[in-house]
Amino acid sequence: MEKPDQTPNKPGASCSAGEGTLPGCCAPLAFPYIPVQENNPPRFSRAEALQTGTLFPGLDLPFKAAIQAKTKLANTALVELMALDFATKELNLYLDTHAGDKEVLELYWSYLKLAKEGREKYEKMYGPLQSSDLTPEDGYAWLNDPWPWDVGGND
Repeated sequence: MEKPDQTPNKPGASCSAGEGTLPGCCAPLAFPYIPVQENNPPRFSRAEALQTGTLFPGLDLPFKAAIQAKTKLANTALVELMALDFATKELNLYLDTHAGDKEVLELYWSYLKLAKEGREKYEKMYGPLQSSDLTPEDGYAWLNDPWPWDVGGND
């Protein structure tokens, strides 16, 4: 019996058990390592977390240093909202595996409150951040309005 074509880009091609597809060939599957965090681990500030790509220093991988050096963000209202949203998502992921960490849960709720208040203030000054925030009364002016970074929204 003829062995199936190992080039997954061709119709009818398949890889063996324990292999996945790469462009033009099959390759062994990877086994990722996912570190388990301790309870109440050290945390970066929100801005530092957005800059490094993680809220937790223990998950800050050295290969990211080159990218971090190129992505310095100014301290603006929009960047602060991004940092709050990033930090709340990181805390949310942490709490998925550490539901009993009361200190982090309190921090999570405080960041959610800050993000909500900041978003309301920002939208009063510059308009909605997402097209889904428009109301029927607004019409669909999303594409006609200036984007937040065009006028004042990134000051």
